[in-house]
Amino acid sequence: MSERSRHGQTPDDAAPNGAPTAGAQDRGPQGRDERVFTGLAVSPGVAIGPSHVRDTGDLKVVEYCITENQIDAEVGRFDAAVRKARKQLGKVRAKAESLHGSAAEELGYLLDAHLQMLRSQSLITGVERRIRERCINAECAVTGEIERIAQNFAEMDDPYLKARAAEFREVGARIVRNLMDAPFTTFDTLETNSIVIAEEITPADTALMDPQRVGGFATVLGGAEGHTAIMARSLGLPAVLGVPDLLGQVLPGEQVIVDGSRGRVIVNPTEARLTRYRARLAEMKREARQLATLRDLPAVTRDQHRITLQANIELPRESDQAIAAGAEGVGLLRTEFLYMNREDLPGEEEQYQAIRQILETMKGHPVTVRTLDVGGEKLAWSLGNQLGESVNPALGLRAIRLSLKQRDLLDTQLAAMLRAARHGPVRILLPMVSSTNEMREARKALHEVARELVRRGEQVPDPLPPLGAMIEVPGAALSADALAGVSDFFAIGTNDLTMYTLAIDRGEERVAHLYNPLHPAVLRLIQFAVEAALRAGIPVSVCGEMAGDPRYTPLFLGLGVRDLSMSSASLPRVKQRVRQLEMRAASHRAMAIMDQHDTGRIAALLDDFAG
Repeated sequence: MSERSRHGQTPDDAAPNGAPTAGAQDRGPQGRDERVFTGLAVSPGVAIGPSHVRDTGDLKVVEYCITENQIDAEVGRFDAAVRKARKQLGKVRAKAESLHGSAAEELGYLLDAHLQMLRSQSLITGVERRIRERCINAECAVTGEIERIAQNFAEMDDPYLKARAAEFREVGARIVRNLMDAPFTTFDTLETNSIVIAEEITPADTALMDPQRVGGFATVLGGAEGHTAIMARSLGLPAVLGVPDLLGQVLPGEQVIVDGSRGRVIVNPTEARLTRYRARLAEMKREARQLATLRDLPAVTRDQHRITLQANIELPRESDQAIAAGAEGVGLLRTEFLYMNREDLPGEEEQYQAIRQILETMKGHPVTVRTLDVGGEKLAWSLGNQLGESVNPALGLRAIRLSLKQRDLLDTQLAAMLRAARHGPVRILLPMVSSTNEMREARKALHEVARELVRRGEQVPDPLPPLGAMIEVPGAALSADALAGVSDFFAIGTNDLTMYTLAIDRGEERVAHLYNPLHPAVLRLIQFAVEAALRAGIPVSVCGEMAGDPRYTPLFLGLGVRDLSMSSASLPRVKQRVRQLEMRAASHRAMAIMDQHDTGRIAALLDDFAG
């Protein structure tokens, strides 16, 4: 059955003349119906190739009883399977180190977490207890114990901890496969540009994909913020996740288009659609070559207004990508990576070395380091006991609130930043600020930490690094004049500002369609914050997703923003847009937009603006 009716048509599902394809026009070159599926667009780009349907199928674990004389041997079989799993993960980790950029680091953290799970006493003793007390086979004991642990995580409110359930199940499946001597699927023999279709692809699977053979992939399960999505983006593999019923609808070898920009999977496409996508693929390659030529050119408007473009990074190795993209610094360094997938807290020396590494890579360009922003959807394992339970984590003890309550966390971070500042220019950014008192308390902490470092004989910069406020809640934007009086700079985080202003959680699919950063209320708050910063004479930047979308560039420039920070991948397009603009025209268009109350009209004014 065609999926067209199930998932609905989109404009590109129409024939070139705009009419929906129908009848014989729906058939691809092989005479089969074209099927169009929609899912989550998690990794941009287009891939076209033959399908490789990966039907892993759950292993059927049969429970059987063993005699008391067989118990020790069964426990030994389980121990051997765990040792084998550790070796397998060690090999994957070694292969991951050959990957480029953040992909290697991201996978490294994940595999370390899996290795920790394999050493978990809760898992080991739990399985052995089941074997000994219930006299059952090891496969059944592993399945039962893994499900018990995973279920505990799955019932937690926090999305980050919920995700640990899937990781435990993945580790458990590996042990069971070893116990049953079941083979693992590899991608070494695939045809060039194959499209992998699967129910689920793990991050470890992604690391084993050879980009020369795998063009992209699509799965039934998975989300935009999961490790697999992050890996796909890091490796540059177009991917669409969360496509219902996909697995049973694709035959091995059928031609497939994965449109990772629009969240679309087209199986057995018509010649007309293939022609369009091939043209688009060629255009994307031409555009990439053209954008690469902008790397060393300044971000300057046609009427000579200089704009600073910086990169948002999460992992130290991403600083290489930032330099390669032509970033003039790091506008947002998220420090949460230091706390993730571990049971202990990172010390001052570890944090100092990580920040120092980034500063040295950036070779004199400024780096804005954000203090810990955990809580809500980004809860770190290592802080679980300190955070406690919250009825609504997004509005609870998180970000600067947590840092000021747990001063040892803040002091350790500030000490690491101050020590690292001798290796390059550092700015310190506080997340989720909502009052001037928070800024004053943090500044007091900064001075106290600096004095303690001096007593220890450490070199501390004089003056101390600038201390800035992240403007990401409506209260901060509305009181921006007061905050500007106690802040050295502002960074506007458009993602959270939109979420808190509209009370919309993008992860909640029933309301996600209401999330709109062009809502007049969001734009007004951005305008308030920018104007307050300009009146106070302090720098102001925008560092949310909007900053990386060239469609919004004239709006920000027209409002007075001169610093934008975004993902390294977005930077060349934004630079291209800046170089096409004239500031006077952008200012006029921004004022026209601010007079509007309708989001559709606002979007049209942006889309129609050529510069």
